[in-house]
Amino acid sequence: MKYKVIILAILAMAQTVFAQNKYERESRIEQEQFPSKSYGLIQEHLQNAKRVRFYQETDSTKKSYEVKFKKGRLHYSVEFNEQGFLEDVEFKVKERDLPNATWDAIQHYLAKNHSNHRVKKIQQQYPARKGQSVEKTLYNAFQNLILPDVNYELIFSAKEKNGFQEYEALFNADGNLIAIRKSFPPSYDHVLY
Repeated sequence: MKYKVIILAILAMAQTVFAQNKYERESRIEQEQFPSKSYGLIQEHLQNAKRVRFYQETDSTKKSYEVKFKKGRLHYSVEFNEQGFLEDVEFKVKERDLPNATWDAIQHYLAKNHSNHRVKKIQQQYPARKGQSVEKTLYNAFQNLILPDVNYELIFSAKEKNGFQEYEALFNADGNLIAIRKSFPPSYDHVLY
């Protein structure tokens, strides 16, 4: 009986992870509105960066801050939580940049679960890990190191019964699904004419 309760609890948590929907709202802010603690962590990496933009992001579960910029040929996104702690560093990649075995595993998942799909965007993600310094995470990300703890975030659309649905999926370095959620366009507070 005890094991049944534990198994049910685990299944309930897994269902919650996979069933969440993403209602995201991103608004541009000035550098002065960006948390100074976060800016101090990323400041040196912004040297020689182009198109530096600061954002406050609110979704259905949390509030965060993000700085986006282009450095070299890569488009970076560095996200911090509300308290100013690093959450992750991401940059856009193409499918050819992923290890073949990883991309094959991701394609297998998509083909099996979303037969008619189109990948819109892929990002290589370096999440902040317990026991690893922020400096080490930033170093790994800006050196573009392919490590066993790298994740890949995909934005893709798939044909459903009632049309197309956009999804955001997170895969680990082996191409195994970590989480997936439906992604909805931001709601507008005004009417566009």
